[in-house]
Amino acid sequence: MLGIDLVGKKVLVTGGSQGIGSGICRVLASCGADVFINYFKNKDKAETLAKEIRNEYKVDAVAGKADVSKAKQVEAMFLQMDKSFGSLDILVNNAGTESIAHFLDIEEEEWDRVLNTNLKGSFLCAQEAGKRMAQKKYGTIINISSIHDTVPRKGLVHYCAAKAGLKMLSKCLSLELADSNIRVVTISPGAIETEMNRKEIAEFGEDKFTEWIPQGRIGNIPDVAHAVAFLVSDLANYINGTELYIDGSYMNHTIKYDPRPPRTSET
Repeated sequence: MLGIDLVGKKVLVTGGSQGIGSGICRVLASCGADVFINYFKNKDKAETLAKEIRNEYKVDAVAGKADVSKAKQVEAMFLQMDKSFGSLDILVNNAGTESIAHFLDIEEEEWDRVLNTNLKGSFLCAQEAGKRMAQKKYGTIINISSIHDTVPRKGLVHYCAAKAGLKMLSKCLSLELADSNIRVVTISPGAIETEMNRKEIAEFGEDKFTEWIPQGRIGNIPDVAHAVAFLVSDLANYINGTELYIDGSYMNHTIKYDPRPPRTSET
């Protein structure tokens, strides 16, 4: 427990079966929230996670399948959530995908796949959530973006464009939904180690990240999940329409050389 009270809150986390999503589900459940775990392909992981959450935290947890880029599947998922929980207080738009490719080689189908999952999916889920939250005049939507909503990167033009759009989507929704007492906040992680990218980080060289990131380490899933727990709680009820970068100051470290002279020892 983090000392944050989410008892009785109903949460939907997209892409919640693994990685950052599963960490968010666990942390919010540890604070007392009931959690609906969306998955697309990983049914076994999602159902196992739901069972573990029910057993460990004594809250309700349900797994539900949907491709968030498909409107009909999103509608069906929210109807399943309605049946399971009866209401919705918190949406975490975490589902995302990426691929590495030269800009000149990206095909239309791949552009659409990445944009539809990362941006359209968040729009569709936020719209369904917003309709429900507006009825009760209460709710919080967290959009999980990336430092690449601001920092460009070679090989990820489609992903960066989607995340930049997601950041502006959050800002617009914070204006449109504020009169219904619905807050919308973007969380933009930097380099975060998960079970999916651990091998890739090791092959690339973890030492490179520890050199590049001013705090000297790669981020971990709790770094993100704990921030989500705070932002969806009533402790953050005046935080709306902004973005939080969780990156150990990585995106600020564009100048790698250090011209400072050696420090003399302090007396």
